[in-house]
Amino acid sequence: MSEFKFQPRWKEELVVTGSGGSFILELPMGILSAYLPTKEVWTQKAPSWAKGLYPELKNELEAWCRENKAKFVIDATAGVY
Repeated sequence: MSEFKFQPRWKEELVVTGSGGSFILELPMGILSAYLPTKEVWTQKAPSWAKGLYPELKNELEAWCRENKAKFVIDATAGVY
């Protein structure tokens, strides 16, 4: 069973919802791409309930990107809102 649900939203945002709440990752639409911070940056930017879930998030986001023909990018400057 998946830990996270992914829902694209206007303004190039990907709403990520998990058991503890939700947050937003960047989802540029010019070339559909999902941006995830590096694991190190994630521990600083992530909501407290999601800090320890990076491996699950990464795997599930990669799968979502494959299914939706989106590029998957890990970037230290990626935002989490």
